[in-house]
Amino acid sequence: MENSLTGKPLYGRTALITGGSRGIGRAIALRFAEAGCAVAINYLHAKDEAEEAVSMITTQGGNAIAVQADVSREGDVQHLVSVSEEALGPIDILVNNAGILHRVPLQDLDLAEWNYTIQVNLTSSFLMSQTVLAGMRRRKWGRLIFLSSIAAQTGGVVGPHYAASKAGMLGLMHSYASLLVKEGITSNAIAPALIDTDMIRKGTAVQPDLIPMGRFGTSDEIAQAALFLATTEYVTGQTINLNGGWYPS
Repeated sequence: MENSLTGKPLYGRTALITGGSRGIGRAIALRFAEAGCAVAINYLHAKDEAEEAVSMITTQGGNAIAVQADVSREGDVQHLVSVSEEALGPIDILVNNAGILHRVPLQDLDLAEWNYTIQVNLTSSFLMSQTVLAGMRRRKWGRLIFLSSIAAQTGGVVGPHYAASKAGMLGLMHSYASLLVKEGITSNAIAPALIDTDMIRKGTAVQPDLIPMGRFGTSDEIAQAALFLATTEYVTGQTINLNGGWYPS
């Protein structure tokens, strides 16, 4: 519900966005800040980009910090949440966006690549969610948002390791939704197709004509869906498919 004093629907809330320095994560951070939310922007290597995003928010009167952490590691996750909450307040909204995309030919896919992809894309979402959920459950309010992929539903174009990691996020999302439905906490996912980000441009050789609509999606379109999930109270256990008409089979 929109705050009547500020006209901003997320006024007084705090969000933590993993992988928030670039692309989809940055777009979500900026959109949430516009809606009145304090934002913790997590990054691993892109320090300059993360600090730039923070500056974009604070110069507009918002509240944001950048925190370095490898969210596939439990100790880093605990540090990330602790620093974020100390600076901004309890985490109300978690966006599990951090991930990797390594296209590997099927015959070259090995256990090391499989384990690494699962750890970064799926285990990180579990670690982050488990760490913030205790506070959400005490306060009886929370939003979990998972950035999955159309690959979870179709197999995609990257490989089994990536598709499985993103499908696992949907199972994690559904379980949290079922377990927390009566506690004021919603759990939902967004499953984009090909979004015009550095990850897509560098990680695959795909072209926009693969999408029925004839173009890549934009990070801002994903951010709009994330804002909807952060502000709605009656949607949980759902996957929003933003795929330009590339419907899951």
